Amino acid sequence: MKIGIIIGSTREGRNGEAVGKWVEQHAHAKGGSDYELIDLKSFDLPLFTSQPLPMMAYKQYDSEAVTAWSRAIDACDGYVFITPEFNHGVPAALKNAVDSLGSEWSNKSRALVGYGAVGGVRAVEQWRQILPNFSQHVVRGAVDLSLFTDFAEDGVKTSDVKVQGLNGMLDELQAAIRRQGA
Repeated sequence: MKIGIIIGSTREGRNGEAVGKWVEQHAHAKGGSDYELIDLKSFDLPLFTSQPLPMMAYKQYDSEAVTAWSRAIDACDGYVFITPEFNHGVPAALKNAVDSLGSEWSNKSRALVGYGAVGGVRAVEQWRQILPNFSQHVVRGAVDLSLFTDFAEDGVKTSDVKVQGLNGMLDELQAAIRRQGA
């Protein structure tokens, strides 16, 4: 099974890249799946303005960037979202990226890793409301990283408790993907 680790921030100076690499490092060490780091920033997606709704576009998109995004997402059996919390909510770039696709997301499982001043927990909870629209299962376990205690100049610095939480979340995600038949 292939799990995409999606870095959901496109900002300059973002912490998402460090979080994505931290998740990827521990995921590869844990094993059990093939993991691929997918950086939303590298797709340079346009703001969603297409006429057909993505679920009705049948993976035929107006934009080459959206088509490339579609292929990357469709190739995965499940996902780990690396989501910052911006102004008590989900980041616009990641929400736009989710909204730009349709069937690529359907019936796949997700896990959430949030980061921010209070660990990204409000963004994580908002994703739990948004993602079921695609008939997605969002696993219960999540990881929250505080900008004040879980980061150093060279990246993420977390405790064994956070790593154990990440491993448990990945176990839960892999089990959910197996149940969905991937």
